[in-house]
Amino acid sequence: MIQKLKKIPITTGVYWVEVPEADLYVLCGCPADSIKHLKKRGFVIAEEQDGVCFETGPNAILLSDVLMQNGEFSNLGEFPVLHMLYMQGMIVPKHPNNNGKKPMLLGCEKQVRAQMAYIYRGNYGLISEEEIRATGIESDLAHDMMRLKLKFSYGTIHPSEDFLDTMVIGSEPVEIQNGVLLYRVGFNRYEFRYGQESVQVDLNLGPDQYYPPPYDLGYQFIQREYFAVIHSGDGNGWDVERPSMGSILMFQGKFYLIDAGPNIIHSLSALGINLNEIAGIFHTHAHDDHFAGLPALLNSDHRVKYFATPLVRASVTKKLCALMSLPEEHFSHYFEIHDLDLNEWNMVEGMEVKPIFSPHPLETTIFMFRIFSEDGYHSYAHWADIAAFNILDGMVSEDLSVPGISSTWLAQIKKDYLLPADLKKVDVGGGPIHGNASDFANDPSPKVVLSHKSKDLAIWEKGIGSSAHFGMVDVLVPSRRDYVREYAKQYLETLFPSVGSNAKEILMNCPIMTFNPGEILLKHGTHPQHVYVLLTGTVEYIRLDDSSFSGLLLPGLPLGDNALLHNKPLLATYRAASYAQVLRIPKELYRHFVKSHGLMEYFVSALKIKAFLKKTWLFGSVMSFPILEDLVQSLDLQHFTEHQVILESGASNVSLYLIDQGEVQLFQDSHIVATLGVGEVFGEESYVFGKPNRYKVKAACGAKIYCISTPALLDIPVIHRKLVELTAKRMYLKN
Repeated sequence: MIQKLKKIPITTGVYWVEVPEADLYVLCGCPADSIKHLKKRGFVIAEEQDGVCFETGPNAILLSDVLMQNGEFSNLGEFPVLHMLYMQGMIVPKHPNNNGKKPMLLGCEKQVRAQMAYIYRGNYGLISEEEIRATGIESDLAHDMMRLKLKFSYGTIHPSEDFLDTMVIGSEPVEIQNGVLLYRVGFNRYEFRYGQESVQVDLNLGPDQYYPPPYDLGYQFIQREYFAVIHSGDGNGWDVERPSMGSILMFQGKFYLIDAGPNIIHSLSALGINLNEIAGIFHTHAHDDHFAGLPALLNSDHRVKYFATPLVRASVTKKLCALMSLPEEHFSHYFEIHDLDLNEWNMVEGMEVKPIFSPHPLETTIFMFRIFSEDGYHSYAHWADIAAFNILDGMVSEDLSVPGISSTWLAQIKKDYLLPADLKKVDVGGGPIHGNASDFANDPSPKVVLSHKSKDLAIWEKGIGSSAHFGMVDVLVPSRRDYVREYAKQYLETLFPSVGSNAKEILMNCPIMTFNPGEILLKHGTHPQHVYVLLTGTVEYIRLDDSSFSGLLLPGLPLGDNALLHNKPLLATYRAASYAQVLRIPKELYRHFVKSHGLMEYFVSALKIKAFLKKTWLFGSVMSFPILEDLVQSLDLQHFTEHQVILESGASNVSLYLIDQGEVQLFQDSHIVATLGVGEVFGEESYVFGKPNRYKVKAACGAKIYCISTPALLDIPVIHRKLVELTAKRMYLKN
């Protein structure tokens, strides 16, 4: 019998379900770069009909029940929806696929509603002159910006419902199209039925699963420079081989992102840069190919500095908080906000930065960066996203009552686009909302890099500008300092705060080693002969006992110190997950240093607690050494007897609870809905949101539980994010 209903795995947590007879093609799960994955698997291909070229693809999206899993967004529907509307032609006038049928969003009510709001803001950004003026823009300029926005949107701001259909899916079968039924069979699990056939999709990620990127980036070893640009992406939202356009600015040994496209964590790992090394982000605008990696920054153990104009920040805030179903004030929980003045030079930590307005469907600025060195100014211009001159020429209207742009303002924009810089990266993606290489044929900049394309440069484009491969570095001002050894000094200060600087010099004199990606630093079951203080990159921590636990360790952590001080074999293997640099301290020197400064007793007791914390889901792979040290100081170990009530349903608490020994049970009325074991946390809903506890919590047996009362824990973005994710998942617990 011919199968009419098919399910095909696409990548981790993503499936393709098709019923050709019913004209239904469903993308199940839509994390970042879903369309690129579909292209690589052959489910998006080019076709031609009636002389019109277009792409095939999904016409519906089944959303995950929860927005985030394991620190990554499961629902990023903006680009799949854009693909359906424009690349497939479902909204293009006179297109053979424009038959009145709209793309569909399917799933639970909360996620469907959130996606509609996020896609709306992703299309338009700020939607009125009032919202624009609220960012500090003067009335006349706000009116001009709104005129331009309306010109890009063909005169009207449309609600998402005008071009998207939605359907809330529950536990009862619902006909979604032409006899195809869909219903929810469990948390994040759905069943499709068509006639006598049925398939189930499970959108849950396992504890160690992540959404992989559609491309292989390899690994790069990056030298820390004084002022340099790392080319971390030069494709666009449809390029299956490269990350979307972005750069990483190095200044005085620190790293600053310029935009955060999809799979930014994978890009950083390939470059040997740890997320906690990111000092800040300069943000141009809120389209997903420059925005989708922003949530990954919530996995940091510190609030990343967010640099943008208030105009762009407002647009980004509304989109991110719509996506996460959070109040807009939560943006400042996750980022340290630093507003920049539009079209002015701003001093940012010793570097001058100028955001310049760029015409785009939503609020956008391009950036110029410069520093003054011994031989004058050195500058980098990052032009993403821009519009082609011929497109802008066609928008000119001096009538202030209709959509368009004045000729005077357009002349200024063209002048800004052609400002010279030592290095300039330019969007030449073409089409109605991107730039054109021909506009920069006579650009006075010594080096122009052409970017934001899904195809290789054409011959004529190669005659105008350069291209840049992933990981290439343009050094504008070289460093004469050893920043990595300076990192070692900072980390030793944190490790041994009570020891004088002169005494620590003996450790500073130890060699720095580099390990290749995949190389084992320390092996399970062996006695370490050195302590390695991780300085750059990321190291994987793998336990091979019955827990089979793995996690990522961050710079600043001493590796192997627990086993070395106890003179015992290692309980885990330490393996480089990227290029990693370490300070190698010999065993006898480390033991002598700890003993001679009276630190042995404290180190031994603290290391036991830290080893436990590293095995937990909440703290295991995200905490730098200073954060771990502060956390150890704030723990209060409490003992509970069998069946003792720990928390009452409906009560509010200001503490988070972490199980050290034993088990606890969560009750709804008199029914047990979950049993939690060692390393798990509870009380998160009240601790994070101040809401009454949903469940009564009892000790299932004798239990030792750490009580964490410090509110400062919520200032750590990754902890806040994980607890929000946990709260969302536990809402689905039922008796």
